[in-house]
Amino acid sequence: MMDFIFAGYMHMIYVLLFAVLIDLAVGEPPARLHPVVWIGTLIGIFKKYIPSSGRKAYGVFMGLSCILFASLIAYIVLLVSSQSLVPELVGIVIEAYFLKSTFAIRRLLFAGEEVASSLEVGALEEARKQLSMYVSRDTSKLSGSHVSSAAIETVSENYVDSILSPLFYYSVAGPFGLIAAYAFKAVSTLDSMVGYRDEAHRDVGFFSAKLDDVLNWVPARISLFFIWLAVFFLNIMPKTMSFDPSGACSCSTNDCKVPDSPNSGYPMAAVAGAIGVKLEKPGVYVLGQGLASPGAESIKKANRLVEGAALISIACFSLVIYVFTNFIWKLYII
Repeated sequence: MMDFIFAGYMHMIYVLLFAVLIDLAVGEPPARLHPVVWIGTLIGIFKKYIPSSGRKAYGVFMGLSCILFASLIAYIVLLVSSQSLVPELVGIVIEAYFLKSTFAIRRLLFAGEEVASSLEVGALEEARKQLSMYVSRDTSKLSGSHVSSAAIETVSENYVDSILSPLFYYSVAGPFGLIAAYAFKAVSTLDSMVGYRDEAHRDVGFFSAKLDDVLNWVPARISLFFIWLAVFFLNIMPKTMSFDPSGACSCSTNDCKVPDSPNSGYPMAAVAGAIGVKLEKPGVYVLGQGLASPGAESIKKANRLVEGAALISIACFSLVIYVFTNFIWKLYII
């Protein structure tokens, strides 16, 4: 491990870039080989034994246990890949596979494309069913514009949770980046499985939901920077969709705090303003009031924007790895 700590910044960059290539070319690994599925399985076991009293304390115990389990997975991967008997290229491939499992660019974009394709051919009912796989709200009676809105909200919100946050923690944690990414992914998975406000989950999921809010706080806010950069670069590229930079800035400034969530409003409002549409969760919130209602083409524009923001953030994180691991972490450890 010490060799990795003191000479690992290029190694980490290679791991990051190769993990992105795996994601874009292959997508998600089979469930039985997916580390995040393993974490979810452990959470499922804990859920079977939720007590009738002391549920908040049990939620803390469950959360810390799952974070420890996920961190242990990453530690073992780093330990194995840093052995002298393991060629560096093999170590990079191993770590890249496990890092890729913490984020999902291709899968996230596919969710939007799937819904948009159904809406384009007028298959509203099919679009509702597809959307229901990605959102918790009831989709059975949503109009076409509300289906489009929910799809855009999902893509933009999950840009932070499913892409930006795990890679942010991988980048800033220096030689312990994979462990940090897995610790975050454990919290994110916990939040998705128990972090609800209903009677069954409110107490047991309290710790996980609050910790998820804390860990996504910084990534949600820096997501604005990457979305704005993506708007700029996409607008200067030939033969591409056009985006509204002033709309992205004004909407993210005015509407980022409209949703109850402390984090989700930031990327959603920025995307809404950039593509010039109103995002509405009926009876809950409206982002971009006064803008046009979204449709299938709006989902495609949101996908393109999030894809651009993701690639720009990856390039920036490569630089962050260079600075943090090559300079700051070396000084700190020495």
